[in-house]
Amino acid sequence: MTLSPIDRVRLRKAAVDEGFGIDRGEGSDWLAFDSIDAPASLRLTRDPSGYIAATNHNGVATDLATHWQHWSGPVPDGFTAFIATNTTELHVLVREMWRLARSLPIEPLRAFEAETRNLPRTTEAERVVVQRVGQSIFRDALMEYWGGACAVLGVAEPRLLRASHIKPWAECETDAERLDVYNGLLLAAHLDAAFDAFLISFDDDGRIIFSDTLTESDRIALGLSSDLRLAKVAPSHLPRLAWHRERFQCTKS
Repeated sequence: MTLSPIDRVRLRKAAVDEGFGIDRGEGSDWLAFDSIDAPASLRLTRDPSGYIAATNHNGVATDLATHWQHWSGPVPDGFTAFIATNTTELHVLVREMWRLARSLPIEPLRAFEAETRNLPRTTEAERVVVQRVGQSIFRDALMEYWGGACAVLGVAEPRLLRASHIKPWAECETDAERLDVYNGLLLAAHLDAAFDAFLISFDDDGRIIFSDTLTESDRIALGLSSDLRLAKVAPSHLPRLAWHRERFQCTKS
């Protein structure tokens, strides 16, 4: 592969515009970039099939593999590559790599530990303050992971969105579990309320499931239909969704 000058311009623009502003130069037709804000490196190139973006973050690669086409050509050691057919897709792909690297475990936990390291936890009021810090970090991580839009409806108004735990905060055994984005969904407020009350759940393909206690008239009033589904389901969501469905089954009738 030999990159043309215009290819280099387009690839560098995608990297810089989407969060990877540290240019590490070029080698073997791959442009190398890092980010101040995300713990991942980026490699970019071009071949006849399209634009190729590669990440060295295993969690990011695993998540992307659920909805991006994998590229099977030779890549730098330690990297996994995906194909974008045009520059618009390239920007979307690189931006998602950056967002995922910032939101996937264990980055939210690190942020929580840094912010709460010196906070007292003796009284109930003090523990509430710590919990609020954690919930704020969790919401920010879910906003990053889901691209600032409801995982089901695509609603993007932040004031209408809720950071919904799949397994509730109080029932999680560790802070790592509480702050894991795979233990959460970014949902519009009415979906969050229904999900939290186990009136709805989701199967492993992301399709919505309704409780028998949620009447058809209420479903219609809420605008809920059986064709609703999660925008994506990553492998790490599956055990959490299974936990929610088990509780859902116990409470649905």
